[in-house]
Amino acid sequence: MSGIGVRIAGTGSAVPEQRLTNHDLASMVDTNDEWIVQRTGIHERRIINQEAGESQLTLATSALERALADASMQGSDLDLIINATVSSDMTCPSTAHRIANELGAAPVAAFDMQAACCGFVYAMNLADSLIRSGRHKAVGVIGCDAMSTLVDYEDRSMSILFGDAGGAAVLTADDNPTLGCIHQVIEGDGNGWESLYIPRKQRDVVPGAVGEHIKLGCLRMDGRSVYKFAVNKFINVIQDAFESTGLTVDDVSQVICHQSNIRMINSAKEKLGLPDDKVYINIDKYGNSSAGSVGLCFDQLRKEGRINTGDTIIMVAFGGGMTWSSGVWQL
Repeated sequence: MSGIGVRIAGTGSAVPEQRLTNHDLASMVDTNDEWIVQRTGIHERRIINQEAGESQLTLATSALERALADASMQGSDLDLIINATVSSDMTCPSTAHRIANELGAAPVAAFDMQAACCGFVYAMNLADSLIRSGRHKAVGVIGCDAMSTLVDYEDRSMSILFGDAGGAAVLTADDNPTLGCIHQVIEGDGNGWESLYIPRKQRDVVPGAVGEHIKLGCLRMDGRSVYKFAVNKFINVIQDAFESTGLTVDDVSQVICHQSNIRMINSAKEKLGLPDDKVYINIDKYGNSSAGSVGLCFDQLRKEGRINTGDTIIMVAFGGGMTWSSGVWQL
């Protein structure tokens, strides 16, 4: 460990006002509230209003702006912005640079990161490493997705799952080297990419893909293989976090999990012996917001006073790629 610690100086989050309930979906596609809740735990999700100008850019900007306010900092105090997302408004320039412009952060290094649902955890781990290396002193990390721009709302298996949200954190160098990420995992296996992907052109569509119609630019998922992968990785990365650090469940204030599916989370809690009060759940209100998921949970937990200075937490996520990631943080 270097002589530099990493302090989480502030957090923020943003969700759209517009709600898409299960009953709304039932009027759009062949589904119903009971079926959705039983399989996912989701009652509603937030959806951006594109006609009103809302986008991944506006959500991400709001989340980081609130994190800066929480840290009593300004955009000009940052020397790096990482925007983790799969739903950027455009590829050039990166949305991170547009966020920097909106917040008056210049000159500043900035880039978008694509790690699907692992985006926020990946970015937090990377930011910690860069600060400990001495290369950066103040980093704005954003995990944010506007998944409604990538969902085919005629596909009942996909439309029920995803919502839009963003979470952000401001990380700063600290003289206490024990603060920050004390163990991390950033891994993936490209062999499983076909299970979860967004085809942009017809040539991108996996041969043999089923369905009466495949909308290019919309998320495609093999639900069974993703569920099997996620359940196993979910448990493995949490077990690794405990074993690698020597921590026990009693030592940890919260295990902050990607909100993918309530059945996955409950299965992991049961197998690992995690108490309900240490595994935060908000999927019922926000659905699966991809890279926005863990950051949103983190900010809500801090604002509710359920995470405080001196606590130890674990962040864990898994997603397309296929990717998985964890971070054990001393706050």
